[in-house]
Formats: sequence, structure tokens, C-alpha cells
Amino acid sequence: MFLKCIELTLQTMLLGVEAQSVIGLRMRTIADGGPAALVEVHGMVAEKITAFAEAAATLIGGGSAQTVIHRYRNHVLANEHRLLESARRKAPV
Repeated sequence: MFLKCIELTLQTMLLGVEAQSVIGLRMRTIADGGPAALVEVHGMVAEKITAFAEAAATLIGGGSAQTVIHRYRNHVLANEHRLLESARRKAPV
């Protein structure tokens, strides 16, 4: 039981660190303005609602907090990859 708590704590901490990276990338996209910023803001809000619903459904269905954290980390990783790719395309050559 203790090791499960430690693992959950570690995974939650990693989620926090990974999310900070995405927050920074999103801030850059939004600060650049234009249509891409608007798309990012709208997508971000929709994503939060969907992620909350997914987490709630997981927990209501008997899933664990570990499962919820794992799914959130997958979403964050996908966002990071998408935002980094977008930033690379915008970068001057």
C-alpha cells in the first residue's frame, strides 16, 4: 500500500512538471496572437471539459487515481508534442 502511495505521488509530481512545459508552450502560442491563439484557447477549454468528464467516468466506473493520472499524462504529452511541432514550424530558419 505504501509503495502505491509513493508511486501515485511520483506520477502526480511528474504530471505537474510536464504540465508546466505545456503551459509555457501554450502561453507562447497565445502571446503570438492571431488565429492560432484563438484555436488554442478554444481547444484548451474544450480539452479541459473532456478530460474532466473522462476522469469522472473512470472514477465512477471503479477506476483508480493511477489510471486518471496516467491518462492525464498521456494528454499532456500529446499536447506537448503538438505544440513543439507547431513552434518548430514557426521558427525562423
